[in-house]
Amino acid sequence: MGMGATNTIDRVAASIGAIDTVPVSFTPCMDVPSGGVLLALPALLAIGLLRHTKDFFQLKRGYYALESIFLLLAFMALSRIKTIESLRYCAPGEWGKLLGLDRIPEARTLRRKVKELTVGNTPRQWSARLCREWMEADPQSAGTLHIDGHVRVYHGQRTALPRHYVARERLCLCAETDYWVNAMDSQPFFVITKTVDPGLLHTLREDIVPRLSAEIPGQPWQQLSENPLLHRFTMVFDREGYSPDFLLEMKKERIACLTYHKYPGEDWPHDEFKRVNVPSLHGNTTELKLAERGLHLAGKIWLREIRKLSESGHQTSILATDYVSDLAPIAAALFSRWSQENFFKYMREHYSLDHLVDYNLTSLPDTTRVVNPEYRALDSQVRSKTSVLSRKLAEFGAVSLEGEIDPEKVGDYQKKKADLYEEIKKLKEEVANTKEKRKDTARHISVSALPEDDRFRALSTESRHLIDTIKMIAYRAETAMAQLLKETMSRDDDARTLLRAIYRTEADLLPDHEKGMLTIRLHHLANRTSDDAIHYLCDELNATETIFPGTNLRLFYELVSSKNP
Repeated sequence: MGMGATNTIDRVAASIGAIDTVPVSFTPCMDVPSGGVLLALPALLAIGLLRHTKDFFQLKRGYYALESIFLLLAFMALSRIKTIESLRYCAPGEWGKLLGLDRIPEARTLRRKVKELTVGNTPRQWSARLCREWMEADPQSAGTLHIDGHVRVYHGQRTALPRHYVARERLCLCAETDYWVNAMDSQPFFVITKTVDPGLLHTLREDIVPRLSAEIPGQPWQQLSENPLLHRFTMVFDREGYSPDFLLEMKKERIACLTYHKYPGEDWPHDEFKRVNVPSLHGNTTELKLAERGLHLAGKIWLREIRKLSESGHQTSILATDYVSDLAPIAAALFSRWSQENFFKYMREHYSLDHLVDYNLTSLPDTTRVVNPEYRALDSQVRSKTSVLSRKLAEFGAVSLEGEIDPEKVGDYQKKKADLYEEIKKLKEEVANTKEKRKDTARHISVSALPEDDRFRALSTESRHLIDTIKMIAYRAETAMAQLLKETMSRDDDARTLLRAIYRTEADLLPDHEKGMLTIRLHHLANRTSDDAIHYLCDELNATETIFPGTNLRLFYELVSSKNP
């Protein structure tokens, strides 16, 4: 039964199928490690952790209820437990107390439960339902969306995934690409995983735009016919999405796009720029020097070109097909892209975004297009030989005859020049021949046409999608709690640091079944300022009158004091 298992009767009954699940039951417990993570429960439930779970998921009869598994996975994310395997080094009985159980499942049992939950396409359907509800709850945030790719590096040996350039490591590594759709304040809505990355433009056309068009609430359908310049919603992306053709397509769909200009040309005169107060994500304003002109891009589409002048004199060019908004909100939307980059960094460091959930592999559809290995080899030869040719040309130009004219020196000079000329001539022929071969070779082929030695399988994504959705919920819950704490803290950056400390702090669990109350008594933190912030947070959480799932116990939060036993 494992360490910490005390409810032996129910465990035996569950093993023979006599009961469906064991009921949640709390007993008085003191100094429970990581008990502070229970302070996140009201936010987790409000965000939707257990919403619709019974509609999409089903577990076989056993000891652990569906709600307990989801709560455990969310608590693990908030407590910074990186993987399911990491549970082997956590006290199962202590963690069981947080769920009203004698102990949590073993790592292998939890992996099996996660596998049961990811049968079919249920995690994606559940995530899509939550995404629609998040957008409906905050239609203003859903009106302007940041879209960017995150390269998830794979260091394993089970399959040879295609290589991607990883900017943060400046290396080409085996990886998959996740395309995230976030609000301006970095709150995630959904993610799309591509084992074979077709690029941002293809993903926007085929996956993201159709979904956003169907799911974003409050689109001004009636006003579109009255105002030909009005747009339905706004997408913000980086230079990878720069394409005059794509911008024209989106304009016809009445979707505004904001991106950087890849080829901005000459700088504008500094006297065109004026100071504009641009709102920031934290509610204050920043003064920027902005200027605007109309631009007929590539002779295909008229749009707005907005430039920001930095203190160093550098000009950043923005392209916008939003024809109705003022300069300030457009600049705020694009320059707040850093929030999504910070989201990726925070999720990698604190929520183990890049860690594998399981080691299962799945086959790619035969129609999936991949880079032709033969084309890649020829392209590599062209690049290599072109690099050598450039160096030889530079060397040829650097050879000169210096000093007095001496027959012996002239002879050496002519010989060196002649040798380099022959090398250059040969290299030019090789480069031309290789380019011709590359031209006659298909750049992309289907997976079914790959040579046997170059074929690969994809990493399974269903379990990962479930865990990623739970991590999104945990991040949203942490963000909501951070917003509460910021009201009492002088520095906004300290809110998340304090929350991480709270989640690791010990707590006393005191159930009162007669009053229908579960008191969570959090231990003191390092200083009085933190305790004052926690007092405020507890008051706000108590006002929600949250019931612990599977019980009739209302949660009540407080700090321990000398008056309490």
